[in-house]
Amino acid sequence: MDLLTSLLSDTELRQRLFPITKSRIFMAHAAVTVLPGPVAEAISGLVHRYSEDFRDYSEVLALIHRTREAAASLIHASPGEIALLGPTSLGLSLVANGIAWAPGDEVVCYLDDYPANVYPWINLREKGVNIRFVEPAQVGELTVEVVERVLTPKTKLVALASCNFLSGFRIDIVAIGKLLRERGILFCLDAIQTLGAFPTTVEYVDFLSADAHKWLLGPLAIGVVYVRKELFELCRPTLLGSGNLKAPNFIAQNQLEFVEGAQRYEPGVLNLPGIAGMKAAIDLLFEAGIDKIAEHILSLRSRLASGLAELGFKRLGENNSPTQLSGIITVSHPTRDIPSLFKQLSENRVVCSPRQDRQGNHYLRFSPHFYNTEDEVDRILDVLKRA
Repeated sequence: MDLLTSLLSDTELRQRLFPITKSRIFMAHAAVTVLPGPVAEAISGLVHRYSEDFRDYSEVLALIHRTREAAASLIHASPGEIALLGPTSLGLSLVANGIAWAPGDEVVCYLDDYPANVYPWINLREKGVNIRFVEPAQVGELTVEVVERVLTPKTKLVALASCNFLSGFRIDIVAIGKLLRERGILFCLDAIQTLGAFPTTVEYVDFLSADAHKWLLGPLAIGVVYVRKELFELCRPTLLGSGNLKAPNFIAQNQLEFVEGAQRYEPGVLNLPGIAGMKAAIDLLFEAGIDKIAEHILSLRSRLASGLAELGFKRLGENNSPTQLSGIITVSHPTRDIPSLFKQLSENRVVCSPRQDRQGNHYLRFSPHFYNTEDEVDRILDVLKRA
């Protein structure tokens, strides 16, 4: 029996691997995840080992190497293209600040993406870069056609999120990536809202950044940063230290020479407790299987969306195709007070996220993961029905 099937049929196993299920229905993975048991144990185990005994640094190097390999396997990259850095904004800023821009270059992004994937690009105006915004008909619906309309001969880079944090619209990474690759345009992906929940690979992506604290089920401030190896010289590291520049015997040299691989973007010591936790989280996801995780999330989503519709809720992206759906379900209601409903859900030990759009409209956002159950969905619907 595979892990996912076992979890859904064995309450004791589910509560051991995901202790939050003893006391809460947690459906806020698009915000900040709660840590699975094995992840918390990996973090605390490392901390305790290093408080009780001196450890040979080779053990640390081995942990870093294994985590780099696991992260690379997750996105179909090579380990030498992976830097272990978070948060997401750090990786995106390394790309934005590391490229030599010329006045008149254009960057395409989306103003209603999460701010971490907007501000690093807007800041390039100081270097003479023109920022062009995609303008979808509905929130987050960034199709190939929408992206293509805003491209010009001066477009140097397109920066998009793999999934919109509000509407839950999941972009076609491959189709958009192929379009940009054919035109010689760089593609930078904020993957935090799909990595760990849906297959998210980089065959047609040049740069990727994703912290571990959402669907990866890992801790805060550690994540995966990917730079395609052919672009190491194009994207110059802007954070410099003893970790990414050669300094034999810890002796500084008169010339800067970067170390091999994406480690050149890691300027110093790394977040070891975070790395230990992220490695344990990735192992757990691999054991469950990313494809099976995605299938179960979409099944829960369908059940929840149908029940919410019966209660009169309106969902963002109601007309999206199956390939555009994600683990995010964001709803409003024409007559019921959303902040009041959020409070009542919280009082009934349901964790979701209150959200607003640019116009000030209020929403409830639910984001279940693979360990959530149909029974939990039904209990949420019951709370909303009685509220």
